[in-house]
Amino acid sequence: MKFLIALLLTALLSFVGGLWLPWWEIAGASFIVSVIIPQNSRKCFFAGFVGIFLEWGILSWWIDFKNNSILSQKIAQILPLGGSSYLLIFTTAIIGGIVGGLSALAASYLRPASK
Repeated sequence: MKFLIALLLTALLSFVGGLWLPWWEIAGASFIVSVIIPQNSRKCFFAGFVGIFLEWGILSWWIDFKNNSILSQKIAQILPLGGSSYLLIFTTAIIGGIVGGLSALAASYLRPASK
């Protein structure tokens, strides 16, 4: 239950923060949620990773859907993705998930080990 709450809170906090702050605020959101909701390091990492992965994946897909994949196909042609907008969305979500997961992992390691 704590995992699901941490996952949803990470996605929600990073979405709200992303309205006014730069993209890297996802690290702060994951860090704060991991400090507030104590879990073991593995669960913290996966809660941060999956929360940001889903948020960035859904938002990237929504933006891609709204502009008929015009921009994402052009960017996917520049990058070595073979022009696939879905692969670009997946890559974007993976990068965001790694940042969120590592930030949550760092917060879990800062907690005292006296459990």
